[in-house]
Amino acid sequence: MKPIKSIVFVVNKSKPGAVELAGSLKTLARAAGVVTRLTTRFPLPRNLLRGTGACCVIGGDGTLLGVVEQAVAFQIPVIGVNLGKLGFLATYSAEEAQSKFASLLKGSYKLFSRTMLECRNASDKITLALNDIVIKSAAPGLVELSVLSDGKAVNDYFGDGLIFSTPTGSTAYNLSAGGPLVHPAAKVIAMTPICPHTLSNRGVIFDHNTRLRVHLQKGQPRVEVSIDGKAWVCRASEFPLSITTSKKTFPLIQEKDYTHFSLVRTKLHWGNGL
Repeated sequence: MKPIKSIVFVVNKSKPGAVELAGSLKTLARAAGVVTRLTTRFPLPRNLLRGTGACCVIGGDGTLLGVVEQAVAFQIPVIGVNLGKLGFLATYSAEEAQSKFASLLKGSYKLFSRTMLECRNASDKITLALNDIVIKSAAPGLVELSVLSDGKAVNDYFGDGLIFSTPTGSTAYNLSAGGPLVHPAAKVIAMTPICPHTLSNRGVIFDHNTRLRVHLQKGQPRVEVSIDGKAWVCRASEFPLSITTSKKTFPLIQEKDYTHFSLVRTKLHWGNGL
């Protein structure tokens, strides 16, 4: 891949060691002649990533999700350094980042384009999701939703809600709710019911060209819609919601020898008798 000539460090200063690690990586970058900038501000300053060669996020997957909007808008490749827990997106450890950063800046990496979902409400407001779109009741109790695929009825769902997940997001809430693990290169949308009242209601895998529509049944004035963990109350007038695969993708930098299931085995402790 092409060498990185400029880089923005986005640092979660609440993570122990994050600021110190950022300083070390910044020193390595400057020694290689790379132009650097650094911020610990969240949300990101407007247009922070515009015109840069790459973004290095130091924190965890949650921190990385905070740069997605600008990274997608300006198509800036993102390096994730994990100081959190699992780290399915921020896949470099602190030690790996320090030992491999110089060669990474020279172009020793793979660039992956991760699929995103587009959520459009009845007013044509569009929001993008790298991980998932979650629809739940905004008040205690169950929610009733109807799902259509390309205009044809799929099912009515009565339960705690529904998760619509990208392949990338299959290791997030989807996995906790009993949904399937999906390889990030797969061209699919995963839908997983959350604690459905009817036990025969199971997850469904849709082709990435599918156009899904979610209707809120009458008598339920509002629900909570969460896009990559950012939630807001969605009124009945904002339904139906249209969920499709976005034409935009998220550019993620990973090691040249990266394989998805090697990461999964490590993070989920597969093969360790657990």
